Amino acid sequence: MSPVAENKWVKVSQKGAGPGPRSSHALAVVGNKVYCFGGELKPTIPIDNDLYVFDLETQEWSIAPATGDAPFPCFGVSMVPIGSTIYVYGGRDDSRRYNGLYSYETLTNKWELLSPVEEGLPGRSYHSMAGDDRKVYVFGGVTAKGRVNTLHAYDVVDRKWVEYPAAGEACKGRGAPGLVVVQGKVWVLFGFDGNELGDIHCFDLASGEWTAVETTGDVPPARSVFPAVSSGKYVVIYGGEEEPHELMHMGAGKLSGDLYKFDTETLVWEKIVDGTEEEKKPSPRGWCAFAAVVKNGEEGLLVHGGNSPTNERLDDLVFWSFSS
Repeated sequence: MSPVAENKWVKVSQKGAGPGPRSSHALAVVGNKVYCFGGELKPTIPIDNDLYVFDLETQEWSIAPATGDAPFPCFGVSMVPIGSTIYVYGGRDDSRRYNGLYSYETLTNKWELLSPVEEGLPGRSYHSMAGDDRKVYVFGGVTAKGRVNTLHAYDVVDRKWVEYPAAGEACKGRGAPGLVVVQGKVWVLFGFDGNELGDIHCFDLASGEWTAVETTGDVPPARSVFPAVSSGKYVVIYGGEEEPHELMHMGAGKLSGDLYKFDTETLVWEKIVDGTEEEKKPSPRGWCAFAAVVKNGEEGLLVHGGNSPTNERLDDLVFWSFSS
């Protein structure tokens, strides 16, 4: 089913002790629970390493019980679920110390360090992650040596990293692109290399080949730090930073509040009409946490927090349904 061409944002009420205002954090959904980890309230200062959990039915936050080796407080972190397990990788603290790859098993509430940065993938922040039923894909990000354009996957069955062919010079090293797996292909959308990038690249997992993709339609302006999720053959993106602030990460830049959907077969973009009443529209934002979710039987995009045009961190939770 194609995400509908027009809809409205729904503000989700929040009860309980939630994560509060923050940006550069991550969400992952397991069943009817939304997990939130990492983030910053002030630029480059991580807040905590609590794992917050939001019940989609009761709409209440709590802090997940946890044992084992947890990641340290960080921002610029990513996480994806496979089955009942959440995989958390990367992110850094204010001294540029990076987290390795961790798992959190929601059935036992236990953290486990799977791959330290000294032994596995070099540490990074503002990378992007996506998953399928067996692999956690990691693209790009900012390492101690700068921005990279590499694609790796962690095989959760074999418990080891897999390295794929490099993306090549056409795909510059970048931070905070969109990363989505659709029908056996990994899509890299936009990102930041010191400037906002507007290019799209696709890696075919079967052939092992990269392709630079030319698109048509309502092509979005270049951007980074934005939500990107899949819905069937479509990719849906929202918001992000279209122009950096002169203070870079210390400022907000030009932030978007627009939604677009991209057909990965026809390679055509369509701008989605936001029918939300003006006074109820969520603030434009970037650096927000997001996940695809099923809420009240409807598939859609769930977004928490992020940075606003005033450089104030947001703490709202909003939902955009892909169905009418």
